[in-house]
Amino acid sequence: MQIYEKKIIFADMNEEKKISVVINTYNAERHLQPVLDAVKGFDEILICDMESTDGTLDIARRNGCRIVTFEKGNHMSAEPARTFAIQSASCPWVLVIDADELVTPALHTYLYRLIQDPNSPQGLYIARRNRVMNVLDKGRLRDYQLRFFIREGTVWPPYVHTFPQVQGRVEKLKDDPEAILVHLDENYLRERMEKTNRYTDGEVMKREGKSYGLGALLWRPMWRFFKSYFMDRGFMNGLPGFISSVIDGFYQFLMVAKIIEKRLRK
Repeated sequence: MQIYEKKIIFADMNEEKKISVVINTYNAERHLQPVLDAVKGFDEILICDMESTDGTLDIARRNGCRIVTFEKGNHMSAEPARTFAIQSASCPWVLVIDADELVTPALHTYLYRLIQDPNSPQGLYIARRNRVMNVLDKGRLRDYQLRFFIREGTVWPPYVHTFPQVQGRVEKLKDDPEAILVHLDENYLRERMEKTNRYTDGEVMKREGKSYGLGALLWRPMWRFFKSYFMDRGFMNGLPGFISSVIDGFYQFLMVAKIIEKRLRK
């Protein structure tokens, strides 16, 4: 069951050149204010909250956001609430951001210019600049996220690390290096390992039926480390980059091991 906290009806929502910013939240007070400051120029800011117990909703109300609620239940990530949040938006175009991501002014300008073009894609992958052990990632802008798209017909699978299914053409935003998302998450090891354990649980659900074995246990971690450290230039981040790449590989190892464990329990 989903609960609407409040609903605002916009009289001019028939206009096609408007963008809703959708933010899924759960106890997200830490970074929410600067995140909201960065999206003030958009037509609507929609908070889809999963029953936060901190000051998240107070911050959202002070900033005039529209708020809808999705029951937390046993959900361990925001993905089960994504489709509900997207379809709750009032504008025909939607930009989904997390509660610890900043929208750069260049990205704001780019998106509004894009939707003026009748031949624009229906979905857009946007690069995200991350941090590694609280050091700004100096590697290649590689973390592309499908975050901008038409609202109509878009569905987001309810599994961790999935992308929305958009009705139409999808492209990558590559022609403006300043039009990006900036990830505020410090990415310290304790938090990273907690997420690794939680997210790999979600991967087991998503990949149920995969017949992984010894080959996957060896190959997937090695390939992921190689890609992260060499192809994506993690080496430019020094020792934190090496540690991060090892954890990227371990993520794959743990995911495959959990899938094998589940199969052996049957």
